[in-house]
Amino acid sequence: MSDAHKKYEFKRKIEELREKTGKGTELVTIYIPPDKQIFDVVAQLRDERGQASNIKSKSTRTNVQSALDSIMARLRYFKAPPENGIVIFCGTISLGGDKTELETIVLEPPEPITTYMYRCGSEFVLAPLEDMLKEKKTFGLIVLDRREAAIGLLTGKHIEPIRHLTSSVPGKQRQGGQSAQRFQRLRLIAINEFYERIAKAANKVFLNIDRKDFQGVLIGGPSPTKEEFASGEHLHHELQSKVLGLLDASYTDESGLYELVDASSNTLQDLDLVKEKRIMERFMKELVSDLELAAYGEEEVRRNLKLGAVDTLLLSEDLRRIRLHLRCPSCDFQQEKTVQKLGVETCPKCGANLEVEKSVDVVAELSEVAEQMNTTVEFISTDFEEGEQLMNAFGGIAAILRFRTGA
Repeated sequence: MSDAHKKYEFKRKIEELREKTGKGTELVTIYIPPDKQIFDVVAQLRDERGQASNIKSKSTRTNVQSALDSIMARLRYFKAPPENGIVIFCGTISLGGDKTELETIVLEPPEPITTYMYRCGSEFVLAPLEDMLKEKKTFGLIVLDRREAAIGLLTGKHIEPIRHLTSSVPGKQRQGGQSAQRFQRLRLIAINEFYERIAKAANKVFLNIDRKDFQGVLIGGPSPTKEEFASGEHLHHELQSKVLGLLDASYTDESGLYELVDASSNTLQDLDLVKEKRIMERFMKELVSDLELAAYGEEEVRRNLKLGAVDTLLLSEDLRRIRLHLRCPSCDFQQEKTVQKLGVETCPKCGANLEVEKSVDVVAELSEVAEQMNTTVEFISTDFEEGEQLMNAFGGIAAILRFRTGA
């Protein structure tokens, strides 16, 4: 399983946990760092179980004690926490109506847990795991000419515009009554003051980012403006030493930030955003090519996967669908169907409610088929335009083909 697939599965698990709720303070969350002794955790849980006997509500008391018993039973299988620690979620989950079920979920996080935590509540504590999903690598973005400038951040796959500035630099044509020399001197002073304003705004934004996460600064704009700005060392010295490149950009407003990131593909080639953009560009190119080496939509992609024709399977990170295998208990009707969520399905032959023989996450199913066919699977974010297009225009599922298969 690729790192991208592991990240997708981890994200889905957090989404599932977020939907689980209990009554009162019956849901138990435990974060155990890798250096925490298991027997110390078990000792605390025994104490918590004893204190739970003081809970007035009989059902809450029983549910909390049952959860603690279940967690202690799971911990017997661990001599020590795994490399990154372990997180346990346990409690009586509301299923709707008066139905409940005791569930225990054990997760090994993708990053080390740093702090021990024990909590009881009506929801599980997920914030530390959600923080692990956040992209942390951040780049400062500046686009400018002598008329305007835009400042933004690139964090992971997300471009965030922060400031837009306009200048009072006069045009190249001097007004009557001024000598050419004096006009040029005033113009240079105004340009320098504008550069200082840009730098002051950028310093305020970029220097507040955690140093270990801040990767550097990209500067874009027409020549010679960007070169003047960079060589003038207007930025704070810590930022000046982190300038990664000066790149041509036609626009110097918010849209110029996106143009700058596109122009920086060689500098940022290891970033997921750039890799995903290149994959989507390849798909779009194949889509309009006469070779017909592109497919989209679930059924069309499924057909090509089974034929072994898919070189690269593209799946949107926002894709949330379930593949159902349905059977009618009253007649011989059977059906495979993809839905957004589970619901009551009726038989088109006799009208009886169909039974679900099997349900599977579409992403998991297609990824498994792709692995069997030696097909590369790429997960595409919706944090950029082409990624949104994959989800909204192509249903979140597309493919680049090895060979043409026809209709």
